[in-house]
Amino acid sequence: MLKRIDLNKEISLRTFISSTEYKNRERSLISEKSINNEILFSNSLEEVFNTLNIKDGMTLSFHHHLRNGDFVQNMVSEEILKRDLKNIHYAPSSIFPSNAILSKLIENKNVTNIDTNYLNGPVAKTIGEGKLEGLLIMNTHGGRPRKIESGELPIDVAFIACPAVDKQGNGYGGIGNAACGSLGYAISDLKYAKKVVLVTDSMFDELPKIELDKKYVDVVLKVDKIGDQAGILSGTTKITKDPVGLKIASLTAKLLNELGLIKNGMSMQTGAGGTSLAVAAYVKDLMIKNNIKGSFASGGITGYFVEMQKLGLLERLNDVQCFDIDAVNSYNENPNHYGMSGSKYANPYDDPICDKLDFVILGATEIDKNFNVNVTTDSYGHIMGGSGGHSDTAHGANVTVITTNLIKSRMPIIKDRVTTITTPGEDVDVLVTERGIAINPKRTDLLDKLQNSRLPIYPIEELYEMAHKITGVPNKIKLSDEVIGYVQYRDGSIIDTLYKNY
Repeated sequence: MLKRIDLNKEISLRTFISSTEYKNRERSLISEKSINNEILFSNSLEEVFNTLNIKDGMTLSFHHHLRNGDFVQNMVSEEILKRDLKNIHYAPSSIFPSNAILSKLIENKNVTNIDTNYLNGPVAKTIGEGKLEGLLIMNTHGGRPRKIESGELPIDVAFIACPAVDKQGNGYGGIGNAACGSLGYAISDLKYAKKVVLVTDSMFDELPKIELDKKYVDVVLKVDKIGDQAGILSGTTKITKDPVGLKIASLTAKLLNELGLIKNGMSMQTGAGGTSLAVAAYVKDLMIKNNIKGSFASGGITGYFVEMQKLGLLERLNDVQCFDIDAVNSYNENPNHYGMSGSKYANPYDDPICDKLDFVILGATEIDKNFNVNVTTDSYGHIMGGSGGHSDTAHGANVTVITTNLIKSRMPIIKDRVTTITTPGEDVDVLVTERGIAINPKRTDLLDKLQNSRLPIYPIEELYEMAHKITGVPNKIKLSDEVIGYVQYRDGSIIDTLYKNY
């Protein structure tokens, strides 16, 4: 049974049909916010709330470039608690453990609806327990800007954490006390929110680059600290040393090579996890060995791709968020390291970069025999992530490869049906595990290329049986019938439902 829904006019309850259904719909685009010629510079969040008349029922947005080091969302949350505002709709691009204060706002009915792309930590637990009065809507990184620019997700006030702001009110993410690099996920908020607040702890006379144009800015709020550098960046992201992860990465690179994807002009994206970076390392070695020059890497950029670009293996980096300090420094200094908006990265209606990928390497919490992938919940239905760019890039890339252990924590990863569908199986082409590779039967072209391969290629059903012979058949989990939210595909359709945890 559905809870009370206050978002009926803001969310689509269309059922997912296919990943290409969006092509049958015209792009919807509202006007950008009014250009502002007068900016309030303030040192008081209380003054900002009063000036902008922030009140019950408003929608407030935030971005996640400060990740687990973000202080800005928490500052705003504390002010809402102090004023006891009610029925607030939060629309952050992601929510991390550092945002735990949001649990208190949920329990107190200050925040009653949430739109986000990724969610873990205490807030995920609170929502999973059914304490959010309204609904949780899980978007994709491309779906969120689509919703904002179409007016489906109207934002009253956007609070944009900005590492550097100049005296004119322009913003940039590459320098400052909390430098985080590209501010790509904040661009749609900047251009389409009714009011925009840049929150900074570092003011400059002028900036080396301008990412956030002053013409969209209403308020610049100067605070002592917008974030914790240790939570924003984690040094240099490391390649896995786990032998299982290395085996998966090696098999993946060999597969990509046999498919002819490691070639001049190639474009790619991998995640920032250890196994994904190990794939990139093997790909790098093959590129050097065969004198191959790629065109670009995209997505969240790590120091590893920075190194590849410096070696001349990649012409450019298309960056929506920097994952480590090497990427931040490169973004600030390298003219071939480009920032891009979340819309340009993955909005299906914006000719996105993700649609130009030759291949993408993605992970999985679960995958089923129909190649549907779950990265939103664990195998017990507890929220622990979200699509982010998973389903966007899976659709966009020419070849989508899922890399995962066949067994994790004594649980088989291949299921009859995943607990929650994040990415539809029609967009998943290959599964690589340490015990073998499965090709989606729909990709007859890939199967033809691999006819004479010596790689361990099996039907996914055989990998399923391998796993279950080791683990046994897990007990079927029980889920509540109380709906707490929806997983929204990038086109706005509902691809799955989230239920209260027992």
